[in-house]
Amino acid sequence: MMLGQTGNTNFHSDRGINQESSRMRTKFSAKTCIQKLSKGLLPAVAAALFASSFTGCTSLTQPINGVPAKRLPKQFFPEPKADLVPVDVSILSVEPPRDYQLSGGDILGVYVEGVLPFVPPDQPPGPPPVNFPDADSTLPPSIGFPIPVQDDGTLSLPLLEPLDVEGLTLDQVRDAIRDAYIDEGILVSEKARPIVTIIRERTYNVIVVREDTSGGGNSGYIKSSDQSTTGGLVKLPAYQNDILHALVETGGLPGLNARNEVKVLRASTADKRKRADFLRAFWQQQEAARLDPCVCPPSLPDDPAVLKIPLRVKPGVVPELTTEDVTLQDGDIVYIESRDAEVFYTGGLLSPGEHMLPRDYDLDALQAMAMAGGAVGGNGRAAQGGGGGRGGGANGFGIDTSVPPGLLYILRKTPCNGQVAIEVDLAQAINDPKARPLIQPGDTLILQYKCEEEVINFGIATFFTFGIAELFNGR
Repeated sequence: MMLGQTGNTNFHSDRGINQESSRMRTKFSAKTCIQKLSKGLLPAVAAALFASSFTGCTSLTQPINGVPAKRLPKQFFPEPKADLVPVDVSILSVEPPRDYQLSGGDILGVYVEGVLPFVPPDQPPGPPPVNFPDADSTLPPSIGFPIPVQDDGTLSLPLLEPLDVEGLTLDQVRDAIRDAYIDEGILVSEKARPIVTIIRERTYNVIVVREDTSGGGNSGYIKSSDQSTTGGLVKLPAYQNDILHALVETGGLPGLNARNEVKVLRASTADKRKRADFLRAFWQQQEAARLDPCVCPPSLPDDPAVLKIPLRVKPGVVPELTTEDVTLQDGDIVYIESRDAEVFYTGGLLSPGEHMLPRDYDLDALQAMAMAGGAVGGNGRAAQGGGGGRGGGANGFGIDTSVPPGLLYILRKTPCNGQVAIEVDLAQAINDPKARPLIQPGDTLILQYKCEEEVINFGIATFFTFGIAELFNGR
């Protein structure tokens, strides 16, 4: 009995000794591992801090004095355009009268028995001629000899003084011819039965210049290598000589390549003189401003002699246009201007380039980064094509451990050749839509790391490059 107890005691004693030895070996291995890791990491971390402080932190070596967006007044930000609505295109056309009203340039078909053409009293009158319209005309066949309405609105007929027919209808002209021949004693009332029809309506020659055809019309914007322009002479019939018909004849409303507006330049001598005087006065102001360094050169204002019609307006706003505004006369020019200048630029950690702004909706800072190929809310690998990053990215194990860049600067031009740098904290912008400024034409977007982000990325890269190797050295 005693021997059994003694053997059992020795067994438990040996087991306790083995467990204690195992714990001691575990403590020794962990301590050794930590010592090795610390020995390898401390120099690496020190090197990371040193390198980031003196060579790697672009926020220190290439500082940009930015102002947070929330501290800037409203005049530094563009008006939103996403809430704009298209105008009613019917305001660009002229409502035709119920009955066609004559004016200079119309060609009438007139037949007056015994007078036009002249027939001797002893001969029977011949039948009136029949005229068929052109293939593209909507007029019916007409009867009578062609008599044009003069530019002064008068109609010249045999044996009569010129008749003033400006603004009269065909029925009114017929009655005027009948009364004139009766009053002159040439025809008696029983035989005075003139026939008046219209052979050809007057037309107006209008020039349409468009800079929106190089990108394929309304199919979408395509940045072309040149500012291609098409233009031509359009003949518009009377009561169709308006802006809407001029656009329809040349391809429709402006496409995505063009500004959302239509310009009309009048051909009248008075309007040409106004435009010349306007430009002359503007350049005189520019010359005077150049002589005084303390004076800001004025920007070019809108020409009062050029009619600008917006095609998108705020809800409830109707452009104030009169019939004279949308009516086109001979020689008037309809101009559709390209919007090649509506671009923004990217640099820094974003791939450098020029990008077109949308025409009909807004683009904020995050959307502009996405358009330029930058990673929004993820790692910084997609954005590092522009250079400037230090460390980060995928490590040797294929794991992406980089901290994304968190600072965006928007360089925006101001009057008098000035500039303001708008600072956007991307972490705040992702969570707060109010912290995302809208992009306007001419902006330059520069993406950078914060200094602490570059230090962290360098430290992570150093750990996976040297720290892991130290753990396995001396195994």
